Amino acid sequence: MNYFYNSSKSTYANRGMILESDINITNEYYKNENIALINKKPTPIKVVKTTYDRTKIIEAFFEKPSTLDYSGIYKEKYIEFDAKETNSKTSFSLNNIHKHQLEYIRRLILLKGITFLIIRFISLNKTYILMGKDLISFIDNNTRKSIPISYFTEKGYEIKLKYSPRLDYLEIIDKLLNEKEI
Repeated sequence: MNYFYNSSKSTYANRGMILESDINITNEYYKNENIALINKKPTPIKVVKTTYDRTKIIEAFFEKPSTLDYSGIYKEKYIEFDAKETNSKTSFSLNNIHKHQLEYIRRLILLKGITFLIIRFISLNKTYILMGKDLISFIDNNTRKSIPISYFTEKGYEIKLKYSPRLDYLEIIDKLLNEKEI
């Protein structure tokens, strides 16, 4: 049974929306409990044309490439991460990560920010955190165009779905902070 959603009803347009919803619900819990303040970043757009009363955007374009989906603060540390989903049972395609995002992750690592990806393997009913340093290490040391699931099980951290918080990714970040891994 797939706990995430019925993929037969999903479309390319709503791909990633269930994971995003889980993260947003989790972030709301973190905020309400004064645990962390982490928000979804809006994609910067330039509005070109609106209706006469300016209540509806008719034409717009992306002003510049976006960075990562979420950013915020946790235990005096800056956090920034991206959320991705895949239907593959065997790997995560690196085509899902843009070049400017990889450069941004490298810079965050250099500046000692906490950066990672949350990747959901829909058909496996599994969600993983892959830390930025492990993502960059894979890219720098492999010629593959995808990250095999075995790399996630070896280097990543599975996040189990719960009632509250729904997708407790900070539980893993806490563990890594306590172990001085980040």
